[in-house]
Amino acid sequence: METEFSHFDSNGNAVMVDVSEKNITSRIAIAKGKIFVNNHVMEAILNQTVKKGDVLGVARVAGIMGVKKTSDLIPMCHPLMISKCTVDFEINKEKYYIEAICTVKVEGKTGVEMEALTGVNVTLLTIYDMCKAIDKTMEISEVYLAKKTGGKSGEFINEK
Repeated sequence: METEFSHFDSNGNAVMVDVSEKNITSRIAIAKGKIFVNNHVMEAILNQTVKKGDVLGVARVAGIMGVKKTSDLIPMCHPLMISKCTVDFEINKEKYYIEAICTVKVEGKTGVEMEALTGVNVTLLTIYDMCKAIDKTMEISEVYLAKKTGGKSGEFINEK
């Protein structure tokens, strides 16, 4: 496990990591997160009666757009040519939550963990935005990196 902070130069100034000597590998990251809603919000989403439109469809597109804009939001992230991005949902009607799963793939010299995490957060924030007129007490939680493959550090699986 890497213990040195590579985002600082010898003078302590923030820098973007130099990846020019790294090998191009296939890299995949999967991030997950949940939004807890009440019964009214869950029914409105499932029945597509939210006035702002198809909540999950719009949230999926927003998440993908968030992935593509990650380097504009996180200062030290490299701009990447994303090969593939998906946003999927698992709905738990009994516990009143929607889990967003964002999978990002790239052939490159740096990983896509931040892109997957950004995609999940933007997806969940979009659900909140589209449903806040129904209920403002929704909670976004349990956002985490579930898996990553590729690169020098290899595979990582979060058994959460």
